[in-house]
Amino acid sequence: MLIRIGHEFIIKTAQDTPLICMTAPHVARHADFVAPEAVHTAPQVPVHDYFDRYGNICRRMTAPAGRFVLSSDVTLHDNGLRDPVDESAEEWPVEGLPDEALSFLGGSRYVETDLISQEAWDRFGGMKPGWGRVQAIVDHVHGRIRFDYQQARATRTATQANSECVGVCRDFAHLALAYLRALNIPARYVNGYVGDIGVPADSAAMDFAAWIEVFLGGRWWTFDPRNNQRRIGRVVVARGHDAADVPLMNSFGQHVLESFRVWCHPVDGSGRELDGMLFA
Repeated sequence: MLIRIGHEFIIKTAQDTPLICMTAPHVARHADFVAPEAVHTAPQVPVHDYFDRYGNICRRMTAPAGRFVLSSDVTLHDNGLRDPVDESAEEWPVEGLPDEALSFLGGSRYVETDLISQEAWDRFGGMKPGWGRVQAIVDHVHGRIRFDYQQARATRTATQANSECVGVCRDFAHLALAYLRALNIPARYVNGYVGDIGVPADSAAMDFAAWIEVFLGGRWWTFDPRNNQRRIGRVVVARGHDAADVPLMNSFGQHVLESFRVWCHPVDGSGRELDGMLFA
């Protein structure tokens, strides 16, 4: 199947303002592109891409004073399958983990493993290790937090989301990460595109989504505490320890967000948008 993804940011700045944006599809999906990603700015300014320490694409530019538009659009091939499942996947002991997974055991800016460790062990420590325990954590977080876009707060941490019981997708992800890492299960934060493909369309405006990846059985697996569903057409943008590592727009100066659009939907060979339920 073909999926068209993209975004448009419109901001206003009082002076020339350097930006670093993390909105490009992960390099692992570039081989799926039908044509190169179209990136535009208005006014037109130089855009420079580089990779951060996690292998994420960072777009560097300077927005001139006034109104500034940044947009991108690309269509890519997708296998049309839901996120894979292996209920037999096992947790690995810490001493057996690969080096690259070890850093995803500790706390981070929004994931206070030290503050939630006792609760994590009390709730989940007695369960059989493996896929089932990870899914139980995701189920708990999904039921614990009420999604409310109007209650979004950039400073909310995992333990605050746990006590306030409200948040957006990043808060679901942070709380699940806190429980998992407290139990010595490597888990990382993911930002990207998730369209309404194979599920009823959501009436709310589309946004970038946050979910998690968990290391089980020698590989990383996708879990989605916010939706708690295996989804079709998920496109990774960036990975890190938490949301602090993957900001959509890092502005080195004040700006006002005038508008923000995101799209992710199936299309036919001529680019015409298709009903996502056709793929249910």
